[in-house]
Amino acid sequence: MSQEALAAKAGIHRTYMGSVERGERNICLKNILRIAEALGIHPRDLLEDAEGK
Repeated sequence: MSQEALAAKAGIHRTYMGSVERGERNICLKNILRIAEALGIHPRDLLEDAEGK
């Protein structure tokens, strides 16, 4: 899925989504939940790699 498609599905601006993916912004819990829902996954799955697992 493209950044643009994911952003649209999650209700987040596409430039914000890109900056989050590049690590340029800190993301709030509300947007983590939106992205997880758009991807059909549990929010913890978005954070596993960030924890070094």
